[in-house]
Amino acid sequence: MTIFVSTQWLAGELGQHDLRILDASLFLPGTPRDPLGEFQAGHIPGAAYLDLPSLNDPDDPTPGMLPPDALMTQRCQALGLNTDSRIVVYDNSPTHSAARGWWMMRLYGVGASVAILDGGLPKWVAEGRPTQSGMPTPAPGNAIARRAPGQVRDKADLRTNLDAPAPEQVLDARGAGRFTGEEAEPRPGMASGHIPGSLNLPSSAMFAPDHSMKSGEELRALFVDAGVDFDRPVITTCGSGVTAAILLSGLESLGKTDVTLYDGSWSEWGIDPATPKATGPA
Repeated sequence: MTIFVSTQWLAGELGQHDLRILDASLFLPGTPRDPLGEFQAGHIPGAAYLDLPSLNDPDDPTPGMLPPDALMTQRCQALGLNTDSRIVVYDNSPTHSAARGWWMMRLYGVGASVAILDGGLPKWVAEGRPTQSGMPTPAPGNAIARRAPGQVRDKADLRTNLDAPAPEQVLDARGAGRFTGEEAEPRPGMASGHIPGSLNLPSSAMFAPDHSMKSGEELRALFVDAGVDFDRPVITTCGSGVTAAILLSGLESLGKTDVTLYDGSWSEWGIDPATPKATGPA
């Protein structure tokens, strides 16, 4: 499978023995929506609920940090994922959180392949495709999750990058108001602004009206207009590592593979009084 699969393709694959579909819906703090309740009310037939909001490191105070291998393995097996599974991740969220689920599955080497449903549940429903309700209980799977090295950046990496003679580009997926500091962060006590020297491409700009991701030259132009040099490495960041995965998936769909993700993102950087912070446009 490619990074993105179409609703038409998925409709034709429903019921295949090796196909596993995961709902990775997640909402920003303060959003009055319940991802679990919405999943139980209606989801793609055969899908399981990833519970992305809880799939994190319980011992790390920063919200949403990657879980240890053992926890990721436990969750994946409970979802019925196997070593040979073809996994399709979707969401029903304005944050397009499926990209985070896709990135995590790939990072931990879960399944034989993993893709994002382009357009997610909104496009699926708009096309009149079937849904089902309830809470499925998949048969346990045999997937083993082992996090690959070198793909995730931490706060120390970003601090070192600030003073590097040839720094990697840091690309922030948050909205322009949060990036410039004109809008308050949704998490209490969080400073406003951005990592000094970073660029800004709001992830919301990457989607068409039908919720599918833009592609080709239209997508590439968004990155170029944001100041991205395709000949240099990129570190993606955002509020808590969710929409940063959208930027990463978009860049990879354009053939750029020297892209890593700062998992702690602004939730870690912005809460630390010792980290330098900038405001205003890039």
